[in-house]
Amino acid sequence: MEKQKAIITGGSRGIGLAIIKKLLEDNYEVWYLSRTEVEENLGPFIHHIKTDVSDKENLVESLNTAVKEAKVVDLLVNNAGITRDGLLMRMSDENWDDVITVNLTSAFITCRALSRTLLKQKHGAIVNISSVVGVSGNAGQANYSASKAGLIGLTKSLAKEFASRGIRVNAVAPGFIETSMTEKLSDAQKEAIVAQIPLKKLGSAEMVADTVRFLASSASQYITGQVICVDGGMVI
Repeated sequence: MEKQKAIITGGSRGIGLAIIKKLLEDNYEVWYLSRTEVEENLGPFIHHIKTDVSDKENLVESLNTAVKEAKVVDLLVNNAGITRDGLLMRMSDENWDDVITVNLTSAFITCRALSRTLLKQKHGAIVNISSVVGVSGNAGQANYSASKAGLIGLTKSLAKEFASRGIRVNAVAPGFIETSMTEKLSDAQKEAIVAQIPLKKLGSAEMVADTVRFLASSASQYITGQVICVDGGMVI
């Protein structure tokens, strides 16, 4: 069975790494663009291209390399993201610009750079990793929330632009997910978070990855322009 080809931004840890592992299980060959490499040996069908997604020239160069090697792009996942939290009155221009550049502008650059390839081949899927705070907003995260809300707008617009060529574009919006960041929280902090979640538990990176896997598959062939919240019911 011929392997499908996927390109993902970020991917060396957390949700991105979980996505890569699921795709490898599903017979994908994966190119991931990030500053750091995956520490595990995941076999011969994963390729790292050292990339700073905030550097437009570097990002486009890396994408061109990936497309040249892959030849076909069956799946694009825009996963790269950072946080620079703080109240609005104290938020610096730099912290605003950095988050918007990495979380939103890099996705725009990536989609634009791959659009000719995707539209010419007339098949493929794009999945953008947004966040529930892009739906609901969050105090102290004006920059992050704006970037993730922007990804949702980008998703819906591209879904309309690309649908006639058979390209589906969807977004996944994770809620509170167990990561290295949440491991640093105290038990009291975790309890306060869980109290806000109707399902009364944190999610996992694998749960998010399973949703990406679904949106990449033929099982979702009639789904485009949607935002799927993987959040235990936080934004019901």
